[in-house]
Amino acid sequence: MAKKSAVVNPPAGLDVESLKADIQRHLKYTLAKDEYSSTEWDLYQSVVLSVMDRLHERWIETQQYYYKKDVKRVYYLSMEYLIGRLLDNALINLGILDEVKGALADLGIDYEEIRNAEWDAGLGNGGLGRLAACFLDSMASLGIPGYGYGIRYDFGIFYQKIVSGFQKESPDLWLRYGNPWDIVRPTVNYPVHFYGESLPYTDSEGRLRFKWENTDVVEAVAYDTPVPGFKNNVVNNLRLWKASSSKSFNLEIFNQGDYINAVRETELHENISRVLYPNDKVFVGQELRLKQEYFLVSATLQDILRRFKKQYSDWRLLPEKVAIQCNDTHPNLAVPELMRILLDEEALDWDTAWEITEKTIAYTNHTLMPEALERWPVSLMRHLLPRHLQIIYEINNRFLNKVRAEMGEDINLIRRMSIISEGSQPDVRMASLGIVGSRKINGVSALHSDLLKKTLFKDYYELWPEKFTNKTNGITPRRWLKQCNPELANLITSKIGEHWVTHLDDLKQIEKFSTDKKFKKEFAKIKLENKKRLAEYVKVKMDIDLNVNSMFDVQIKRIHEYKRQLMNALHAIVLYNRIKDNPSAKFQPRTILFGGKAAPGYYMAKMHIKLINSIADKVNNDPQVGDKLKVAFLPNYSVSLAEKMIPAAELSEQISTAGMEASGTGNMKFALNGALTIGTLDGANVEMKEHIGDDNIFIFGLTVEDVEKIRREGYSAYEHYMRQPELKRALDQLKEGFFSPEQHDLFQPIVNAILHDNDYYLICADFEHYVNMQDKVSELYQDQDKWNEMAILNTARMGYFSSDRTINDYNEEIWRAGTVKF
Repeated sequence: MAKKSAVVNPPAGLDVESLKADIQRHLKYTLAKDEYSSTEWDLYQSVVLSVMDRLHERWIETQQYYYKKDVKRVYYLSMEYLIGRLLDNALINLGILDEVKGALADLGIDYEEIRNAEWDAGLGNGGLGRLAACFLDSMASLGIPGYGYGIRYDFGIFYQKIVSGFQKESPDLWLRYGNPWDIVRPTVNYPVHFYGESLPYTDSEGRLRFKWENTDVVEAVAYDTPVPGFKNNVVNNLRLWKASSSKSFNLEIFNQGDYINAVRETELHENISRVLYPNDKVFVGQELRLKQEYFLVSATLQDILRRFKKQYSDWRLLPEKVAIQCNDTHPNLAVPELMRILLDEEALDWDTAWEITEKTIAYTNHTLMPEALERWPVSLMRHLLPRHLQIIYEINNRFLNKVRAEMGEDINLIRRMSIISEGSQPDVRMASLGIVGSRKINGVSALHSDLLKKTLFKDYYELWPEKFTNKTNGITPRRWLKQCNPELANLITSKIGEHWVTHLDDLKQIEKFSTDKKFKKEFAKIKLENKKRLAEYVKVKMDIDLNVNSMFDVQIKRIHEYKRQLMNALHAIVLYNRIKDNPSAKFQPRTILFGGKAAPGYYMAKMHIKLINSIADKVNNDPQVGDKLKVAFLPNYSVSLAEKMIPAAELSEQISTAGMEASGTGNMKFALNGALTIGTLDGANVEMKEHIGDDNIFIFGLTVEDVEKIRREGYSAYEHYMRQPELKRALDQLKEGFFSPEQHDLFQPIVNAILHDNDYYLICADFEHYVNMQDKVSELYQDQDKWNEMAILNTARMGYFSSDRTINDYNEEIWRAGTVKF
């Protein structure tokens, strides 16, 4: 009898009819719903499941290809992934957006309603997590064998409501209906150990070794999300870990009536992946946060090394087959964890283990502020990770011996460079650990990387100049132009073809259209339509009528004093006062829009939100002001909200105190979508100015050198306050309760921070120049022909700021992995 062949389902088609059939099939047979009982969420799920059918084939083939071709793999470790909604992105990268829209239309379903059923996956606080998401998209689109690793938080960044002008936080229930994009892998789970003790013993060869015993064990369970490249059949993987208790429900305690303690241990274990920590100004040694960081590192390294050991037995090959990139200091426990595995579990000697570790791991720094660099108390580390603390002390001892040998017996230098701080309550300096244990350390803009070498990491740079490099951040053009601004993307494609989607430098070709009347007219029309869409959203959500013929001036980012939303708010007060003083004077109408979240414990940032809303209440309800000026704070800023605001923006506010913003990527998104930038010479603004041209960006304020000089020689905010009448009037209005009649001293803390605490973020020093530059902006905006020419040039010259370029730079210098093509 002939052998019966296995039944193989035909590949899932990409045409309208195949998609329509699968959407109906999943609705009925997977979800057990029909056209009468289904909800928008059911319809959304049936679409996602049909898309996943197409992704699964490519996902499996990609992973098989990596094994067959014996590729080097890149592992990107990040505590945050602000991935937003996935449906549009998946359809665009598969090249079937129009087909899915057509299939739904044939079924009488509105695609816009379906896509709006998706919840944002807000697994990040801001730029760090969004950058990680852009990088995964670029790795897949470039064909780099890349894997993202993070934590599957039950609750992402909090849901922000504005109540009486104040921010109020509530849990982000992004998983309330489940997540059809991820696949749980219950058999891919690893034990993660905490507490216990490190016990010495002598092995069979007489060598001193250590065992980490009597630990508390938590299980890490894998959830996988596909990451498709753009029209290249590559589908990489984002693996997020969920914490699960390794101990079962205690039935004996339960039967005794102690219901709480029966599940207590399970709850404590599962808390590790319960909630994303908000980005407070400083972490103050929270045990749960350190647990989260080690949970990510331990599970991920076990997974990486399992995959490595399936193919290789020689540990010296690890750096040739594995590249581990730590996104900021949070995953830097990878250094002692990899050492622990190689020493204690694989029985390698110290020198071999260290050489492998140092060649395998790289570290990206994202901050210039010393207070933002993680430091964990030695007492906490000893309690939670005793074996790792031993290893860190040994790393530090050997490192300081090297420092003494190469840089001399300078006690102050040694104290500065030590991984362990001195004093009665010593800390582990996580940035220092990352530098010592990594092959490469990079900043994220040319200015940031330069300042790292000159200031924060100066001593390390003098010891290891070859370790330090720059990788200027970038954004994925798939989401931040093709997806969020389809009309502009189509206009560009009609002129230069679609090659720009993966080769953003091609946008240079539209420079010649900056003076073309027809192109400018179409460009302006698209911007106006985007403004109208945003205005409709604001009307529905906030019941505020925006003047779509006004300039849309937008600042959306995490609320922090150094980002200086306060300066923008004070400028709004100045504009309001000018209108009130002379209502009949010529005035360029302006709509000032804010968005962003303040960390729950950051009092001053939350007061800035209240101030903005109080200004908005005064301005928007003054009939004498009318459509000349509007101010609005859009609540619950997210990736999806950014996708509405960025295409509508005409002026982008990038006004941080010089030397404090590592890079910024919002600046890039705005410019790519044809907004002009007003900003300081900070972060990536410096490089944007070089690429866009001095005449197409509005730069103002102190430079890094100016800031250093002021801090060195002294600064009086009060003198600036007395010398600038418009600034003085605005601050006096805050002090006197003009914007808070219900509580006259409500904004006194803001005034005190400027006038009595001497304005650390130098708002007074930059304010006059900022206002003058804003006046130039208003004047130029009245010449719409010139404004649109500059806007087109901004879009055309943003090619350098693609995350594809950034990732290619990482790969060429740091990872050295190949690329694949199907």
